Amino acid sequence: MCARTTLTRKNLREIAEELEAEFSEEDARLYRPRYNAAPSETLWLLRQGADRRVIAPAIWGYLASGRPLINVRGERVGSGAGFREAFASRRCGVICDGFFEWNKRHQPTWFHRADGGLIVLGGLTQSPPAASDMPRFTILTTRPNRLVAAVHDRMPLVLPAERIDDWLVDEAARVIDLVAPAPEATLIATPVSTRVNSVRNDDPACLVPVQPGAQDPQRELFPG
Repeated sequence: MCARTTLTRKNLREIAEELEAEFSEEDARLYRPRYNAAPSETLWLLRQGADRRVIAPAIWGYLASGRPLINVRGERVGSGAGFREAFASRRCGVICDGFFEWNKRHQPTWFHRADGGLIVLGGLTQSPPAASDMPRFTILTTRPNRLVAAVHDRMPLVLPAERIDDWLVDEAARVIDLVAPAPEATLIATPVSTRVNSVRNDDPACLVPVQPGAQDPQRELFPG
């Protein structure tokens, strides 16, 4: 399960430059750095535009039978269980620079790149009922690699940088192989403060490293 993400760049222009994408100045005014972004909130998607990648906002939570799905098992997308059409024509990238997973003791770990670079997660979008509404999305999950498995039994689908465009534009049959755990060297794991357990906390203190097993002076109950 992936239920919280981070995107700590100062502005949308930095993100667009790193991903070689375009964005609207109107959308840019909605952007703020996130240290603990949660479902039902506005995150940022990468889609394919007419001739290049485009960044735009969307709400986290794909509505199915009136219920917002924050994650969909990647193994289901080709099974006809309600997501085959979305996987065929409405794939997207969910932009972040890290995500959190919790162990059975409700202690969070922040998974991120060692170089601080952006991460693009595989997702599915849902068109809004009205043109004035934001689209919605869900993040696909897969079985964990060994790094994430030490904390949780699922992980989000992390797209390889060299296959992002394939994911955005290719036929479904040509990208189904991407529904797989990220290579071991893709991410590092940083145990962080339990401040992140509460959605009320969304500041740099959420990412302060703590020693595994150490008493956390800012311990919060889970979930918040």
